[in-house]
Amino acid sequence: MEPSTSSRIPIQDVQFKPTEDIIDMEQREGVKAIRAFLRGKTAYDVLPVSFRLLVLDTSLLVRKSLNILIQNGIVSAPLWNSRTSKFAGLLTSSDYINVIQYYYQNPEKMDKIDQFTLDGLRDVERAIGLQPLETISVHPFKRLYDACLKMVASKGRRIPLIDYEEENKREIVLSVLTQYRILKFVAQNCKETRMLRKPLKDLNIGVYNNLATATMDTPVIDVIHLLASKGVSSIPILDNDGVLQNIYESIDVLTLIKGGIYNDLKLTVGEALMRRSEEFEGVYTCTDQDRLDTVMDTIRRSRLHRLIIVDTDGKLQGIVTLGDILQYLLLGDNAGDESTTISGNGSKESVNNDGDST
Repeated sequence: MEPSTSSRIPIQDVQFKPTEDIIDMEQREGVKAIRAFLRGKTAYDVLPVSFRLLVLDTSLLVRKSLNILIQNGIVSAPLWNSRTSKFAGLLTSSDYINVIQYYYQNPEKMDKIDQFTLDGLRDVERAIGLQPLETISVHPFKRLYDACLKMVASKGRRIPLIDYEEENKREIVLSVLTQYRILKFVAQNCKETRMLRKPLKDLNIGVYNNLATATMDTPVIDVIHLLASKGVSSIPILDNDGVLQNIYESIDVLTLIKGGIYNDLKLTVGEALMRRSEEFEGVYTCTDQDRLDTVMDTIRRSRLHRLIIVDTDGKLQGIVTLGDILQYLLLGDNAGDESTTISGNGSKESVNNDGDST
């Protein structure tokens, strides 16, 4: 019996897609699957089986709130206004940086710093020319996808989960979701992260130009001004050749002022880093050739908040934050699903996905 010619395919008619096309296709499918995963989960699903939550009253002294954060090894806490029985925002390291700047600009008021309470933080923002941040939150049973959109719209790194008790007509602070916790949840539970094989340089995420930097000899107060003016959470520390030495993070400020050193901020970065907590997890670096699937696997295994991109000589090239990665997964790449962007209040509007990083 001769083989059926209808089942034979001439070799010259078989066409193979270039590897780049396959990677692009898998990347789009991976992003699409991750978005479907986020839409199928609630914000509540991300929470661990057990966790601890500290909520601070706005009548608390700023000095005492700092001690509470440090003693409990946390860098932020929800605020509660007991007079109105309402959620009053999040206390973060940025608030302490604002207080430092306020008293740096108004040294005659330094003697009153110990009497300063948390409910005056918004007045401090206005006094130093900052626009008070919107107090955003999300219900725990909202789609995780929508919670992420709202977080990205607010340019925040975390979002509180607020429930509402119908019987007593009052809000309940359930927990706080962070970018890290969300991305780790995705990395642990969504196998399609393995399809994200495109290198960082091809994703149009991160910041590579006009990066604020400092050296070990830079006064800490100058770095604090950079953190505030640039709206960033860390400043790369370089040597004279532009090689990355370390980073100075906004949470390092908490350790520095723990002893009340508000008026001695002329310490150099090198001196200040000597006081850094021993729990510091180090600086995570990569090159722009590292793939997103590798980054997601690192997030799954390690606690990181940003990637410092360096070249083969260790010289600074750029910074990719968890916010950049989250925004890419939500809005970047043409994943072939519903086109979505976010307005300033977190509501959705239909436009083309373009994935600009913040």
